[in-house]
Amino acid sequence: MVDEAGLARRLWIKFKDDSVFALYTPFFVGLASATLDSQTFLRFVSQDLHFLRAFVVAYEMAEDCADDDDDKSAIRDLRKRVVKRLQMHDALIQEWGFELQNGDISDDATTKYTDFLLATASGKVEGGRVPGKIATPFEKTKLAAYTLAAVTPLMRLFAYISTEIQGILDPDDNSHLYKKWIDSISSQVFEATALQNEDLLDKLSVSLTGEELDILEKLYHQAMKLEVHFISNSGLPIPQKDVIPLSRVHDFTDCHLTILCDFDLACTAFDSSAILAEIAIRTVPKAEFNGSETQLVRTSSADLRNTWHVLSTQYTEEFEECVETIVTSEKVEGFHYEGLCSALEQLAEFEREANERVVQSGVLKGLNLEDIKRAGQGLILQDGCKSFFQKIVKNENLKTDVHVLSYCWCSDLIISAFSSGDLNVLNVHSNELAYEDSVTTGEIIKKLESPLEKLQAFTGILKGPCRGREDKHKNLTVYIGGSVGDFLCLLQADIGIVIGSSSCLRRLGDHFGVSFVPLFSGLVKRQSQLSADEEGSSQWKPLSGTLYTVSCWAEIQAFILGT
Repeated sequence: MVDEAGLARRLWIKFKDDSVFALYTPFFVGLASATLDSQTFLRFVSQDLHFLRAFVVAYEMAEDCADDDDDKSAIRDLRKRVVKRLQMHDALIQEWGFELQNGDISDDATTKYTDFLLATASGKVEGGRVPGKIATPFEKTKLAAYTLAAVTPLMRLFAYISTEIQGILDPDDNSHLYKKWIDSISSQVFEATALQNEDLLDKLSVSLTGEELDILEKLYHQAMKLEVHFISNSGLPIPQKDVIPLSRVHDFTDCHLTILCDFDLACTAFDSSAILAEIAIRTVPKAEFNGSETQLVRTSSADLRNTWHVLSTQYTEEFEECVETIVTSEKVEGFHYEGLCSALEQLAEFEREANERVVQSGVLKGLNLEDIKRAGQGLILQDGCKSFFQKIVKNENLKTDVHVLSYCWCSDLIISAFSSGDLNVLNVHSNELAYEDSVTTGEIIKKLESPLEKLQAFTGILKGPCRGREDKHKNLTVYIGGSVGDFLCLLQADIGIVIGSSSCLRRLGDHFGVSFVPLFSGLVKRQSQLSADEEGSSQWKPLSGTLYTVSCWAEIQAFILGT
């Protein structure tokens, strides 16, 4: 399948996680909740002057380098738009109801970006040739493309952030202190400018070589990182009443941060049961003596694949039937935890029977431990998952426990999946395969087979670090998962984060009054409540009936650790 997206779009998608770290900052959470200190906002907006002036100069230099008349005209139009906004800057500030003070002082983070942009426009590009008087038109066009690569991500970044914020604001609420400014970067004009930059970048980069495209990509990413750095520092120092990042607004001197996480499809891109089945299928034919020393029984890979297909199909169909039986009962009013627990007891017996069918089928018999470990080491994890845990365990300012709770049949597979990232400190709680001489017998040592057993493991983990501690020194617990098996743990944690949730999880949640709230909008609401609370309490509470949803691990990292 041919990727028809242009270069600018592909680069935005590739580095979009960086934009998440800009959105999840005290600055934008405060801005969206209208609790941002006005002086912090004015300092941020005052730096816009320096950005705009740098854009004007960069566009002028890019226009001189462009060889095509249409390209020159397009760049000239972009420059005129910036000049117009620059001329209207003070008037816009006054229209928004603020009085801008001296805007001639450039912050260090601003200077880093503007110096980078102007150096790029001047041809001072690492790995790139500096055009001189004898530069060919092609070389000059290449420099124009590099310059657009250093501008374009900023335009798209602010268009993205404004769209995210607009999505959670009441369009009819005109009392929001920063609504006019948010509207200004959410307008069709701003979006058109962002698109025009991207279209021009696509056109200017068509004739670049692979090496030159690599340089352009690095420039794009560097521009994005410099802008995120600027935004991240716009709200510093963090006021006492901010809600993020979690690791900085909570005092973990005498308190553990306990992070618990599911494995399959929360950490992984594929279900581990299918991976174990594939190992079994690929390592056939299997041979064993069937009750006598002369009769040899062989299982073909085709037979194993067919057996696994039957087992997985039956599991999926019966699981969905079980959920359907639950949600067709009378819907409860409000959040009803006890009713959910009772309903999940029905799933416990189902899971036990399904695992027993796997054991009886023999599909997990004859797997070599080394094959399992190699498969684990090569397992594809979700983008950002491993790096998040690496940063957590290496953070010396946090007293952190990290636990993986999984229905996975094989703890060795999980341990191997994280071993390549120096994450042997992760505590793994799952089922295990039985071995004889490093070869599986087909039996499963069953430890976690149901949501209730996961909750028992969860409760046992929390008793450890908390034993002997006073209530004020209790754990702050974060549970990350997305399957029905995680439901009770998600709700019992102080903060339950749903990633890659299944439709069954949503249906059960809706039936028992569980609220699924996008994490960013939840933080904005919490920021508003926290600022209105005279005591400034930022305590998270279990069994609130609210779970927070994310689309990627970058959101989790930005929320807990920040940039």
